Amino acid sequence: MKRLASLLTLLLTLAMATPAWAEAPFDPFARTGIDHKADARVPMDAPLRDAEGRETTLRALAAGKPLLLAPVLHDCPNICGVTLSGLAQAVRAQEYEAGRDFAVVAFGIDPREGDAQASAALHALGEAFPALTASGGIHATTGAAETIAAITDAIGYRFAYDERIGQYAHVAAVAVLTADGRLARWLYGVTQDPTDLHLALTEAGRGEIGGWTDQLLLLCYHYDPATGTYGSTVRTLLRVGGCLTVLGLGGFVVLAVRRDRRSASERSGSGPA
Repeated sequence: MKRLASLLTLLLTLAMATPAWAEAPFDPFARTGIDHKADARVPMDAPLRDAEGRETTLRALAAGKPLLLAPVLHDCPNICGVTLSGLAQAVRAQEYEAGRDFAVVAFGIDPREGDAQASAALHALGEAFPALTASGGIHATTGAAETIAAITDAIGYRFAYDERIGQYAHVAAVAVLTADGRLARWLYGVTQDPTDLHLALTEAGRGEIGGWTDQLLLLCYHYDPATGTYGSTVRTLLRVGGCLTVLGLGGFVVLAVRRDRRSASERSGSGPA
């Protein structure tokens, strides 16, 4: 009995000494994601460093224009390069021009990274999209942990450090900010639809970029925060109109059949005895 008690005590001690991560394995799906914070104010004056190691801020990089903020790891073995390439392709495929109409920031979320990693990432992107980097409208930043946390918390972007592999887990997405630092939209995924990007920039520009046709186009689309995409309002209205038409025709047919049956019944009831 004493040996059994000693064995149970030993097992209990070992269980209590088991590391927390062994009891609850790292779950990136539970710890990463985006919390919707529409029109949230972003700390645009928080101190950052650019790819040249110079002190800067999001306000300085935006230069009075809408801002595309892509949270990334500059030295990333996975999807960050793909995300920036997808964003660059979408930028190239729509009418607004980086630098002239808006700015792009590859926002480093790993405080251990410095301007060397940011510069290397920007150089790699420039080799694939030389016109984009030559425009001066795309930047790469790094920052201290508290600055990164302040900005990502403001826009509702959650990421987590996985100690087992020494990397940050995070989702691929691009935040669209207004010139004065308000969160306008999120575009999700490693690639963005050029039309969605154009519409999001038009909204973030609040009448300052694009012509009246761009503003009119917004009336034809609605943004779905669950998917981070724009759907055609016209298409939706046509679908609703079609359904209402079908229902109306169905109701008309039902009423017509009932009326015919009622008339037939009345004729048969009024016949000779």
